[in-house]
Amino acid sequence: MVQPRQQINQIAMYSPGKPVEELKREKGLSKIIKMASNENPFGYSPRAAEAIQAEMKEIPYYPEVTAPLLAEKLANRLEVSPDQILFGSGSDEIIRLLTRTYINEGDEVVMAGVTFPRYKTNVIIEGGVPVEVEMKEGTHDLDAMYQAINGKTKIVFVCNPNNPTGTIVEKEALKAFIEKVPSDVMLVMDEAYYEYADSPQYLETLPLLDQHKNMVILRTFSKVYGLAALRIGYGLMCTDMVDHLRKVKEPFNVNRLAQTAASASLDDDEFMYESISLNREGRDYLNDSFGRMNLSYFPTQTNFIMVDVSEPAEEVHEFLLNQGIIIRPGHLMGYPTMIRVTIGKQEDNERFIESLQSFLEKNKSNVHQS
Repeated sequence: MVQPRQQINQIAMYSPGKPVEELKREKGLSKIIKMASNENPFGYSPRAAEAIQAEMKEIPYYPEVTAPLLAEKLANRLEVSPDQILFGSGSDEIIRLLTRTYINEGDEVVMAGVTFPRYKTNVIIEGGVPVEVEMKEGTHDLDAMYQAINGKTKIVFVCNPNNPTGTIVEKEALKAFIEKVPSDVMLVMDEAYYEYADSPQYLETLPLLDQHKNMVILRTFSKVYGLAALRIGYGLMCTDMVDHLRKVKEPFNVNRLAQTAASASLDDDEFMYESISLNREGRDYLNDSFGRMNLSYFPTQTNFIMVDVSEPAEEVHEFLLNQGIIIRPGHLMGYPTMIRVTIGKQEDNERFIESLQSFLEKNKSNVHQS
């Protein structure tokens, strides 16, 4: 039997949230609420829908390789050069291109101990060594991460806001960290949830990009723009890096419908701001509800929350599945009594809280009876 590369045996398949269709079949339920994958519950821009429909006639033809029209529109919005933008099939493809292009066997890559798992996976695939630095109260410990940098370090990943904890790094601390990272070490700022962050402590990294040629900023159209199924994200970086990554990316990696929908979405700020506002209202509701239930949680700057239910996450997960609610159990992410829940529509948030409260009261009752 043909054997895979040794590195493949060190990684596991990505485990997505349980699909809605599968849960319907498994539990015999007709109404399912998916609150596991941090998707936008409010949909996507009507302008994007119209643009997709109009673009359907072009499906027989390959898309443009570098999405130049989208690049120009996005560049004008962000006040960068189009040559500083690289689009990918989701921002996770940009991560894969970075490791494929820059990681040699034995190179070290520094990252938080609990963060987006595709960093570690792609580093291992390329023969690199992931250096995972323990978190500090659910947040990147930048001092410890800086201490982990040595002569073998090629890349540092900072996910801000962080997935899965939803936390951000304090502005001045992050700015100081960016200044200290050696210029021959790539610093990747993953900002997939950038649009949701409203804290005065959140650092705008884009103005620092031209000063730090070793920095890459990752963003996506999957979250606030609601284009998760179309798979389109982008990286902002110096033009030399873009040129290197274009050599290793697939020629037609971002399809026509994705390019068209992303471009139309940029024309609909009303939809984006409404999504952000509704998410903020849902965040406040869930935070208040957890407070009333005496549950602690990480302060989130995203469209999801990690809450400590003081019970085994697997049990809570299974109970909620039986109620037709899909969440993410924290034991898969190093937090055995926490769950991660996507902020949903108000009626979904309320149903989730009712079901969680029912579980906790049931368990409390069982404890007293025993």
